[in-house]
Amino acid sequence: MIKHALPVTRAQDFARWYQTVIAEADMAEESGVRGCMVIRPWGYGIWERIQRLLDDRIKATGHENCYFPLFIPLSYFEKEAEHVEGFAKEMAVVTHHRLKSVDGKLVVDPDAKLEEPLIVRPTSETVIGAAFSRWIQSWRDLPVLINQWANVVRWEMRTRMFLRTSEFLWQEGHTAHATEAEAREETLKMLEVYRAFAEDCLALPVVAGEKPENERFPGAVATYSIEAMMQDGKALQAGTSHFLGTTFSNAQNIRFQNAEGGHELAQTTSWGVSTRMVGGVIMVHGDDDGLRVPPMIAPWQIVIVPMLRDAPEDAEVLAYAKALQADLAKLSALGEPVRALVDAKSAKAQVKRWGWVKKGAPIIVEVGARDVAGGNAAVIRRDRLYQESGKLASAIMPRDELVAEAAAMLEDIQTSLHAEARARLEAGIRRGVTEFAQIEAHFAEGERYPGWVEVEWAKPTGAELDAVVERLKKLKLTVRNVPGDAAAAHGVCIFTGKPAVERILVARAY
Repeated sequence: MIKHALPVTRAQDFARWYQTVIAEADMAEESGVRGCMVIRPWGYGIWERIQRLLDDRIKATGHENCYFPLFIPLSYFEKEAEHVEGFAKEMAVVTHHRLKSVDGKLVVDPDAKLEEPLIVRPTSETVIGAAFSRWIQSWRDLPVLINQWANVVRWEMRTRMFLRTSEFLWQEGHTAHATEAEAREETLKMLEVYRAFAEDCLALPVVAGEKPENERFPGAVATYSIEAMMQDGKALQAGTSHFLGTTFSNAQNIRFQNAEGGHELAQTTSWGVSTRMVGGVIMVHGDDDGLRVPPMIAPWQIVIVPMLRDAPEDAEVLAYAKALQADLAKLSALGEPVRALVDAKSAKAQVKRWGWVKKGAPIIVEVGARDVAGGNAAVIRRDRLYQESGKLASAIMPRDELVAEAAAMLEDIQTSLHAEARARLEAGIRRGVTEFAQIEAHFAEGERYPGWVEVEWAKPTGAELDAVVERLKKLKLTVRNVPGDAAAAHGVCIFTGKPAVERILVARAY
């Protein structure tokens, strides 16, 4: 029987396993403020890689980065009723600007009340819309294509690290266009950027499609998402792209003079992904020994662990490890220079090895005095940690062979993690469900990993949709999205009995 590095397995308690991975991999920790976290260097290093790679893709589509204030006047939100209603319960509000000392304690100074309350940014449509109204005067000013990397605050009642926190990091894109067609094209273009980024860089298979009416972003005309399947079968909304039409243009007076001399409202979009993607990587790729990080987003792709024993040969072993690091760093894999690290901390090699196993470094290399003498290295691929016998799969390789094969090995790890997750996603979607009783049976209590179901959908709206939502809510289910590549509908809606017009995914979700 394999003795794993973590005290809990996915099968025993997936929720506790997730929190354990975060702690044991030094990803993040509690901050002292409910729902807020300290992101530690390994966790933040993964986010930095996500940020850097995605930022390049966003800029390649013609967008420019900028920054808007953290504090937004309440009056900006009051201009757009639906938007306010959607975020009202999650808004953090600043009402005073000063403290004072009373009997040795700091208290809010009642004389320092702000003339207008300020909202701590939950999203930036309103403040950016106000800027757009100043920037855009003519059709020649369009399109406006901007993006910002920032933190936002949504005062969540139930929090979970990376997945749902009161403060989180993200990017939010905002654009304005002369025509509806251009804005809708932009919305789908960025959805595809997210889909390709998730698949190519995070090795995260996703389903891209339109959200139903009840799942739209407040104020949006249409919302699209990429949905990923976690190992417990639940769905994670990993990114969204919204066609906002003229909702915010009308509220913020974003008007322009067209080529014919008339005046029109601009058509706008917004789209974003967040540190929730890091949580998705953990739950899709992690195993019972910890995290497995795809090489594209690993802060360190190859970690070299010198086996130091407080012996005279330690200097030689350390020099050997550093020379190996230098040779590996000259390589290019997955389009970038290889990121290699020598872990020279004064800890036992076994402790360091399992530390990097839990962190999920793609390749772990151990070198000792005998390896130096023989010109070898012991290599562990994190995606293939054990042999069939249950023993650790540590392969002895000639040093030069490791250097020659390292780049291809990293590329293979990236591919294999994606293939494994893709197979799980495909196997986890049940199709051909024609009765609601089948949904009830599929998600029955006691079935640990039920996955998703794809059903025929008549696109109900209004009260009819509300009834469907309530019916699913009793089973802790939600409708996720309409897959863009789903087969054409040909039957009747499983909920309304009306002729189906599309297929939609139903799942439990984070």
